[in-house]
Parts: sequence; structure tokens; C-alpha cells
Amino acid sequence: MIDNEIGMSEASVKTPPSDSSILIILMGSLGDVARGLCLVSHIKKNLPESRITWLVEPKWVELVKLHPRIDKVLVFNRPKGVLAVWDLYKALGQEHFDIALDLQRHFKSGFFSWLSGAKRRVGFNRRNAKEVNWLFNNERIEYFSDELPKLRHYLKFTEYLGLPVPNSLDFGLASLDLRPNAPNIISGVKGPIIAVVIGSSWESKDWFFEGYYGLLKDLLYSEKMQVVLLGDGSQVTSALQLVRKLSAPGLINLVGKTSLLELAAVLKSVAVAVGPDSGPSHVAAAVGTPYVSLFGPTSPRRTAPYGSENLVVQSSVDCAPCYKKQCPGLDRICMRKIRVEKVKEKLSEALEMGSIP
Repeated sequence: MIDNEIGMSEASVKTPPSDSSILIILMGSLGDVARGLCLVSHIKKNLPESRITWLVEPKWVELVKLHPRIDKVLVFNRPKGVLAVWDLYKALGQEHFDIALDLQRHFKSGFFSWLSGAKRRVGFNRRNAKEVNWLFNNERIEYFSDELPKLRHYLKFTEYLGLPVPNSLDFGLASLDLRPNAPNIISGVKGPIIAVVIGSSWESKDWFFEGYYGLLKDLLYSEKMQVVLLGDGSQVTSALQLVRKLSAPGLINLVGKTSLLELAAVLKSVAVAVGPDSGPSHVAAAVGTPYVSLFGPTSPRRTAPYGSENLVVQSSVDCAPCYKKQCPGLDRICMRKIRVEKVKEKLSEALEMGSIP
């Protein structure tokens, strides 16, 4: 199972043949999967005859399948437990991979990289890997500090394969017509729409109700904008409270009501989006929509959405970034100190930008 590690200096000259079969393993968060899509276009541009297969979990399949240059999608059906591993083992056994790119750096992804049977299994450096992931891969990229932007960290894999550093990134979605996938209520709106994303997977990243209320009130009544609320099922109660309190005809509530495909379609149809550091921010980047991101416990240097790095709103507090999912007794001061006025300034800047090139 454990092969000798090939160092960067030796392996970097081993640019793969143009017709290589490549497995990308990235099953984790929505943001990570959305970010990783740029590797597909970059590989295909430089290895035009390559075949790319992506291994993902069920909840992100719709997004991965949108990329027109991914040849096949394999699904690890995690809720099935051990049976899912067996099913994946059989599916991998029917494929032939020259290269596996393990972009997740956990035990699970490393194990699947090994199961793929790929001759070259490229993973994160041992110092960046987690859960003994490094044991399963026989080639590893160099070590990089976690200050390196996640996108750049992913691109180190293609640099490792000898591909040039891209001047710009193509996630494969910006040129797609997603209007047929948008909810009818969005299709019927005339004029620009602003999407407001509420909630995230970390409680510490969430902006406060008062902040959302103040921003929405200003956008709906002072600016006369059309606004759509987005978020998952955990934010339904907050969204309903906002709708009742604002009672504005220009407010569309889609919180907890969209599939992943519909979310991507809505984000592509709006002029600009705003919300916390969360998965939808990277879906917005992938479809070419500017995103004003509200940062608190995490670092914009590491995870600001591509093309919208200049649209970050961040308060100045000594404890940030702390990278804690729950605030340790400070009542999320980093998010509480984000002011509506500053968010509005960045929204105006985003509206002037237009779509991300």
C-alpha cells in the first residue's frame, strides 16, 4: 500500500501524456468542490486528449456534472456506510487511471486514491495532510503554509505535473446558460437582483439578524432594489422573520427552497451577491458573479472568492482570524462589528464591476 515518495524535483519533470486518464478526488465542502473545478479546464487546456473523472459525494454531484469538460463522475454514497465503500471499490475497478489527484488530504480520500490503482497518486505534503492521508499516495507536492490561498494550493497539483501557471481561471460554468434551471419567480423579475446569502456551516461566520435587517431595509426601501434571500434549511426561521419584519414586495425568499443546481442558476442570474464566507460565495465565483464576502473567524487571504478578493468586508479585532467554528465567549465580535454602511459600499463597487472576467 505504501510506496516510496517521489520528491518534487524528480516528479516535476514527469509531465503526463496528453491522453492521460486522471482521477480528481474532492468530495468535501461545497466551497472546496466549487474552487477545484478550475483544475479541470486548466488540465484540458494543456492536456487536450486527457480523460477526467471526478469522485464526489451525492450532495455536490449536480455542481460537478455542470462542468462540460468532466468526462465522468463517480459518487461515493457516504450515507450507505461500508456498502458505499464496496460499491466504490467495484466502480474504481472498472476504470484505468494513470494519475489520481487527492485534493482532500484526509484518510478517506487517501484510501480512495490507493483504491483507484493509479500508478501516480499525488497528494498533499505530509506536513499539510491529515489523518495519515500521506501514507496512501506515492507522490506529494511541496509543503506550503496555510496562508497560501486554497485556490493556489490546488493549482500546485497541476504545477507539480509540469503544467504552466494559468493567467486566469475558468471554472467551466460562467459561459453556461443556466436560466432554464432558475426558479420561475426569478425568471420573471425585471431589472437587476441582489442575492443575500444568510448563514453558513460555521456558527461563528454568521452575520447578525440586525445586520441583515438593516442591509435589506436599505436595499429594498431606499435603493428600490430587488433582493433574493438564499440559504439552506437551517436558516428558514431567520428568513421568515426577516420577510415578516420587512414586508417588502421586492423581497424574494428562496431560503431552504433551492436545489444546488437552482442555487447556481440563481447566483448566475443576479447582478451581485453578498453573504458570509461560505460555499455559495465560491459557486458565485464559478458562475462569474461578484460576491461581497463578510469575513470574521477565517482569513480572506486564504478563502476569499476568486475575482472578488477586493470585495471583502472585515472588521478589525485582535482575535481574528481564530478559525473556530463557535466563538469562544466573545459573542462573535468579529462579525458583530461589520457595519451595514461598509457592506453597502462594497455592494456599490461590485455593481460597477459587472461579471467576473
